[in-house]
Amino acid sequence: MNPADLQDDSEDSSFTPEQRKRAADKSTWVSVAVNTVMSITQILVGISAKSQGLIADGIHSLSDLIGDFVVLFASHHGQKDADPEHPYGHQRFETAASVFLGALLVSVALGMLWASLEKLKDPDSIQTVHASALWVVVAALVLKELLFRYMLRVAKQVKSSMLVANAWHARSDAASSLVVAIGIIGNLLGYPILDPIAALFVGLMICKMGWKFGSSAFHDLMDRSADEQEVIAITATLMQTPGVLGVHDVRTRKMGDMILVDAHIEVDAYLTVEVGHDIGLAARQAVMQRHRVLNLMTHIDPVPSKTDAHLTSTKGKATA
Repeated sequence: MNPADLQDDSEDSSFTPEQRKRAADKSTWVSVAVNTVMSITQILVGISAKSQGLIADGIHSLSDLIGDFVVLFASHHGQKDADPEHPYGHQRFETAASVFLGALLVSVALGMLWASLEKLKDPDSIQTVHASALWVVVAALVLKELLFRYMLRVAKQVKSSMLVANAWHARSDAASSLVVAIGIIGNLLGYPILDPIAALFVGLMICKMGWKFGSSAFHDLMDRSADEQEVIAITATLMQTPGVLGVHDVRTRKMGDMILVDAHIEVDAYLTVEVGHDIGLAARQAVMQRHRVLNLMTHIDPVPSKTDAHLTSTKGKATA
């Protein structure tokens, strides 16, 4: 998954958890409707038209449908409030769901690869497909591309990596439909072997996509840091807080689509503890308002102010 998919400055990122959930649910139910119709149509027509490629594409649509229900389940549980056992909330439920989606894609792909290779072992058993398979796969291609564009737009608006993964799942299905269409056309032109070859390519595409999603989400579960640009932006916000003289040791870790941050903030050593504490609170509030930060833990480091350093230097010269 490309992190740039969540870096769209033209979209409003100030969505409440409830707004994010409603947007996620709406886009996912649209995907459920499309995938239900397409998976049933593709599998039934694929069987009647004797097209292994179309059946494989229908199974891919069916895996999308299962993935949609996983997203709905994760979206519901991921928005639960923090509790004593989960003091940081349940945002990583979405990350775990993304791992499951990746594993689902890989398992479906392996099944497709096995079926395709079995057909290629006996080319004489491959039958000529009916033209109806081509019309169905073209319709699936158009619908899945439109679904991808819609879901990715919503995912960017609400800054949801899980929805981005599900959107690209739809795009992978659109790409697989294109490959299947080419295979069916080749079959109709007198090259029957192209249909199982198309199914083989679909399996490879899905396997690659599943591995990409699953491995990315797995790294997030292992406390992967936010991307460098986001860390730089968070540091800049801290530095803009009145009273902050410096910032160092900024550490981040992903928590679903949110970020947990630890930072050392330098303040004037001669300030009272209360004032230093207030500066830390102001920095925390500024970061949480401007960035996708779930919580910011600050460590206040007392340092000599520039004025003190100048006076000390001047006094030393005068003594000399």
